Amino acid sequence: MIGRVATMGLCLAAGALAPVPAHAQTVPTAPGYTMPFTATWDMRAAHGATYRIFVSYPEGEAPEGGFPVLYVTDGNALFASFAETRRMIGWTKGQEMIVVGVGYPTDQAYDVRRIDDFTGVPTTSLAYAKYAKEKNGGWDRFLDFLTGELRTEIGKRYKTNPARQSLFGHSLGGLFAAHTLFTRPDAFHAIIAASPSLFWHEALTRREERDFVARLQAGKGGQVARLLVVSGEREEAVLERWDAEAFAKRMEPLSAHGLRVQSMVYKDEGHMTVPARAVTDTLRFALTWP
Repeated sequence: MIGRVATMGLCLAAGALAPVPAHAQTVPTAPGYTMPFTATWDMRAAHGATYRIFVSYPEGEAPEGGFPVLYVTDGNALFASFAETRRMIGWTKGQEMIVVGVGYPTDQAYDVRRIDDFTGVPTTSLAYAKYAKEKNGGWDRFLDFLTGELRTEIGKRYKTNPARQSLFGHSLGGLFAAHTLFTRPDAFHAIIAASPSLFWHEALTRREERDFVARLQAGKGGQVARLLVVSGEREEAVLERWDAEAFAKRMEPLSAHGLRVQSMVYKDEGHMTVPARAVTDTLRFALTWP
C-alpha cells in the first residue's frame, strides 16, 4: 500500500545522504536502457489531470480486426514487467497484443493520486485511516478517461480491436477493477483484479456488488466481462487474500447469468509481489477469445 512504499522511499533517501566510502569505485556514466517497441507520452484528461501513458506494441502488421489491448493501472510500477513479457509471448503467432500502462508524471513507482482515481469515497478501514483525508472518490471520472479519451487516442495511434479490451488492477487498482465490473460490466471483455482492497470502503463496495448481482439474476446484465481474481498466499494484509478468495466464490454462481470467473492464490507471494507473478496469467487470460 502507499504507506509501505512511502516508508521505503524515505529509507532510500536517507541512504543516499550517507557518506560514500573512500574505497568505493566510481561507476562510469552510461546510457539508460530503452525498452524496444515501446512509447510514452503525457496526456491531459478532459477533467484536468495529466497521466503518463506507457505503450508496448507488437512489431509487424496487426491481425484482421486489430490488436487486443490490455490496460494496466499503476503503470509507473507495473508496465515494464507486462511489456517485456508481452514481447516474449508475442513470439507465438496469434498471441500479439498491445499493453497500455496508465500512470503519473513522476519517476516514483506509486503516486498518491491513485487514491482518488481508484476509490469512490474516503476509506472506512481503521488500518488505513491516515489516508481518509487524501483526495478520493474519482473512480468514475478515471473510468471515463480510460474507456473514452484514452481508448480513442490508442485507437488513433495503433490498429486495435474494440471488442478485445482488458483491464488489470492491483490492490486499490483491484478495487477499481471490481467497481468497473459492478458498474460497467461491458466496458472490457476481461477484467483482472489482483489482491483487490475490497475492505477500503466496504459499505459502498458491498452495495455495488449487490446491485450488480441483482441485475444479472434479473437478466438485465447485458454483456459481461470475464473475471480473473488473484492474490498471494502471504498477503501482509490478510484481508486481501481472504476477500479475494471470498469474492471469487461469490461471483462463481453467476456463471449461470453470463459471468465467467477464474481465481488463483499464488504460493509464497506477498502483496507487492503478486503483480509480477500474475503477469503471464493476466496476458493469457486477456488473450483468450472469445
